[in-house]
Amino acid sequence: MLQRKHAYLNCAYMSPLMKKVESAGVKGLKRKRKPFQISVDDFFQETEDLRVLYSRLVDNDEPKRVVIIPSVSYGLANVVNNLPFKDGEILLAEEQFPSNVYPWLKLQEKGFDVKPISPSDSANRGESWNNEILNAITPKTRVLAIGHVHWSDGTLFLLQKIRKKLDQVGGLLVIDGTQSVGALPFSIRDIRPDALICAGYKWLMGPYSIGLAYYGPAFDGGVPIEENWINRLNSEDFTNLVNYQDEYQEQALRYEVGEHSNFILVPMLHQAIRQIINWQPDNIQVYTQELMSESIKELAELGYGIESEIYRAHHLFGLRLPDSVSVDALKTSLTRNRVSVSFRGKAVRVSPHVYNDEMDVRKLLKAMKEPIFASR
Repeated sequence: MLQRKHAYLNCAYMSPLMKKVESAGVKGLKRKRKPFQISVDDFFQETEDLRVLYSRLVDNDEPKRVVIIPSVSYGLANVVNNLPFKDGEILLAEEQFPSNVYPWLKLQEKGFDVKPISPSDSANRGESWNNEILNAITPKTRVLAIGHVHWSDGTLFLLQKIRKKLDQVGGLLVIDGTQSVGALPFSIRDIRPDALICAGYKWLMGPYSIGLAYYGPAFDGGVPIEENWINRLNSEDFTNLVNYQDEYQEQALRYEVGEHSNFILVPMLHQAIRQIINWQPDNIQVYTQELMSESIKELAELGYGIESEIYRAHHLFGLRLPDSVSVDALKTSLTRNRVSVSFRGKAVRVSPHVYNDEMDVRKLLKAMKEPIFASR
């Protein structure tokens, strides 16, 4: 439970754990006391239910294209190891989260050209960044790896326009949805990503060390980064496991992590996503917009820089410091006022959720104002 005296505006760092999610984990933990009650079906049905539920959230018609992963880096490793190209350009948004950079940098050893794309206009950062990305897509482009929003400041990337441009050159769209899926509407049917990789402990409000990955047809028939028994065809038949099987389970299930039938983490994530579907990401955007709109105007008037609403999300946004405010002074003020946000790159990252209220916003405003007034 969050403490009333502490303003936690930091879901992009890690979501708090809902009581019902915690209860699901405790219940799963206690199941190990009585292993004779864990059936063969339990190894498969709970993960299948999670795939179906997550597919509802991201508007996906094929649940077996969704697999359980332990981390974003794991999900991306399956992508990088199964690209249908031998050379060309890999485009990234500048200063992405490292898990969506390091796997691509390894491809430089194979002759790929990895190019980070940055905004050209600091005053119109979101618009110029989207334009630079669209202009960078050429017949040499093999992959664009990007988030729906930038993890450090919430800059919104226009994925449908990007998808259309990539279609013209035969490029793949690989999305890290960790900082958006669950809080910002996302449709696989409309955006048509070739891969969508998402950690579970932020906006999906689940536990650490579990996530979900969608792999489109471009990765059918690939080689998974690990070989485990449960991803093989007919692995549901425990009596026949010693008759080793060359074939994998259908669609993307070959890419699922070993021991994915996690009787603790899977029901926790399932319970969290059920709640998110009940809230609906559209409503989360509306709530966070209404919660923060007046304070954002006030902070902008005091000299803090923020992207226009058209090119940023409402659940995650960055504030850039005026010249009169030092990072150290602001950190001290935030700590003193018991306000939790993050410093990422050159931005102060604020990430509210439905559990925040006007009292939290007042604490944030007070903490952000104090260094301004102290400098005058």
